[in-house]
Amino acid sequence: MKKAIFIDRDGTLLREPADEQIDALEKVEFVPGAISGLRALTGLGYELVMASNQDGLGTPAFPEETFRPAQNLLLRTLEGEGVVFDDILIDPSMPEDDSPNRKPRTGMFGKYLDGSYDLAASWVVGDRETDRQLAANLGARALILGELSWEQIAETIRSSTRSATVARKTAETDIYVRVDLDGRGPSGVDTGLKFFDHMLSQLITHGGIALEVRCKGDLEVDEHHTIEDVGIALGEALRQALGDKRGIERYGFALPMDESRAIVLLDFGGRSELVWDVVFTREYVGDVPTEMFRHFFKSLSDAMRANLYVQARGENNHHLAEAVFKAFARSLRQAVRRDVFRYDLPSSKGLL
Repeated sequence: MKKAIFIDRDGTLLREPADEQIDALEKVEFVPGAISGLRALTGLGYELVMASNQDGLGTPAFPEETFRPAQNLLLRTLEGEGVVFDDILIDPSMPEDDSPNRKPRTGMFGKYLDGSYDLAASWVVGDRETDRQLAANLGARALILGELSWEQIAETIRSSTRSATVARKTAETDIYVRVDLDGRGPSGVDTGLKFFDHMLSQLITHGGIALEVRCKGDLEVDEHHTIEDVGIALGEALRQALGDKRGIERYGFALPMDESRAIVLLDFGGRSELVWDVVFTREYVGDVPTEMFRHFFKSLSDAMRANLYVQARGENNHHLAEAVFKAFARSLRQAVRRDVFRYDLPSSKGLL
């Protein structure tokens, strides 16, 4: 479904002068951070919609020749910075007109209420309580300038696109996974396998992500279905949270742990492959069969569509497994890191 960011104009994009009337070009002054904030919101998959209760720029019912140069200056300035609005909504009615189109009422937002937009995943950005009320009326989320800076508004919206929830239920397992790549939200792991929980928790500590994993599996049969299906669900969640992968680092990491060392090379390039070079000397570590570690990472790499190269050596099998998970976590942390000032796709092909 489509998503939109509805942005108030006067007071949010442009400073309002003392007389609250932008009726001359010399009164056109951008709110600090507005241009860079808007630029940071381009390419995220949202439609940008400007909405105002004022006709053009200035008070309602201004002659067109008065406000049009100012409006054009606003739009041309933004276009020069790569910001183009998909829609501009204007309701020139006065408060006493009791118009159904006047914000925070939703009359002029009719096309966005036809079911083709995911309003719960959309935003209203404004500077007044009426903008917060508009968001509530639309079923969207509100960000209020003054409570947040434009930089914080942009990063809040950008970060919101970096989370995903996957629920996967089969005859063998019932799994819930939630991932936030920027570490926002609660974390906790419960798969019924204590050592597996300990390993997955390394992704939280060393990966810098928020991760919730809950699994009820047929452990009375064996551990296979639980570990495999968690790998699939986690991989799907990571892939969804990455979105179009613009701005990410894309690649991987290595680390030592006590007498063990582990190298994990990771590439979110859209193709899945696992190269596994880890030798365990015990059948189990804790309550997890050591043969299942390879199977977990194979399921994970397939589901998140990434190449994984895993090599590890060590004497203590607990340290060996933990070094692998920690190295993967650090690799993940590095690969999903996003430069908030650049939003390029890390591929010469133009597609990942």
